[in-house]
Amino acid sequence: MTSPRALDNAPLDAETLAFLNRAGLARLWTAARTRLERNGLQPTGTIRLQHLDTQERQDLSLLLAKPLTTSTATIHLSDLDTRLRTTAVGRGLAETLAALGPALTDRRAARDAAAAQRAGLWSAAEAALSATPLASQPWAAQWLEEIRRAGTVTRQDRHTATTILDQAIRTLATLFPGPDAEPTPAVWGRSELATRTTGSAHGLDDGTLLSRLVLRGIALASGSDVPVDAPGRRALWRLASVTPDEVSSTVLSYGLRPTGTSWGERSLRERADRHLETHLTLRELRALHLEMPSRTRIHVCENPRVVEAAADADCTAALICTSGSATTVVLTLLDALAAAGCAFAYHGDFDWPGIALANRVVERYDAQAWRMKAEDYEYLATRTQVHGTPQLLLAGLPVEAVWDAELAPAMEALGIALHEEAALDLLLEDLG
Repeated sequence: MTSPRALDNAPLDAETLAFLNRAGLARLWTAARTRLERNGLQPTGTIRLQHLDTQERQDLSLLLAKPLTTSTATIHLSDLDTRLRTTAVGRGLAETLAALGPALTDRRAARDAAAAQRAGLWSAAEAALSATPLASQPWAAQWLEEIRRAGTVTRQDRHTATTILDQAIRTLATLFPGPDAEPTPAVWGRSELATRTTGSAHGLDDGTLLSRLVLRGIALASGSDVPVDAPGRRALWRLASVTPDEVSSTVLSYGLRPTGTSWGERSLRERADRHLETHLTLRELRALHLEMPSRTRIHVCENPRVVEAAADADCTAALICTSGSATTVVLTLLDALAAAGCAFAYHGDFDWPGIALANRVVERYDAQAWRMKAEDYEYLATRTQVHGTPQLLLAGLPVEAVWDAELAPAMEALGIALHEEAALDLLLEDLG
């Protein structure tokens, strides 16, 4: 004897399937699916279909075995379930919808499972926290509650969320050990700390979710604000005796002649006298005292080729290169020069990212636009056309230049992107 469950799972015959797939029943199945998935797949409640057309009234009448003469129908899901079981369909509403596809989702069960998973995640985190010296720190429980409320961790998959919480707790416990803990380094390198607590030297790199969680903990432990920029994050790491990487990123400089007497300032002056470029790390910048002659004019460019050409031409003007983006180390040097009373002139690429970068520098340092006005662009664009230089088309969304309202319209009109090298001879003339 065949079981009812086996009948429910048997394929629908072609004639029945064709009837159920009639266009006039499409809205019924969609509404029934939505209601069933909310009801834990139980055929309870009603659905109301409005503005029925002739085809829909006809098909619904055949399915429900009762005439529908108005444009609105209220259908009890329990009645529909019974009707389907007693017809050639031979199965309930849930099984019918599953046969029509796609598979049904028990959203109530999914929500309950997700809630149970979240509860388990935070219970495990609380247990892990209580097993460390952090349990006696009054800020630690607040930290865990704050990141729970933020919801960022629970948006990760379960394995990732569990791993990040475990690593964050382990990292904070390493930075804030109890009085009976084994001695640890007085100062941690961030990559060294990351290797110790995550197994990867890049585990605590800036911008990762893990580093943000750890920094929030350090902020609570030290009574500090959560930083919103890179210098603030580095300062907060130092409060916990962690030294960020300050040697891998550099800023390209040329012709700097600070007036200080330390080895670093003397070295910069000697390299400037020899027309040599200098790559400076954050670590070196922090050791320098960049006192400069009053109102020294600093030229700032976007592409390293300009610095190379200036050195080859024995130019004498001071030049800083952003190398395509104003990174932290670039801004640190420019900030120091601004504090020393220097004035700035900026030149970059005539494309939309180049204008956006120029806006940042011009606004931050009240810099002059250096051969970056509409007439400069039009002259260079015309010159490349006369010389038969292959044209690079502008791409992306236009960006208005804060120093010249006519520049963006001129660029849109010609539609040509110009890299900084197109103006190299003019820039070298100014730098000479």
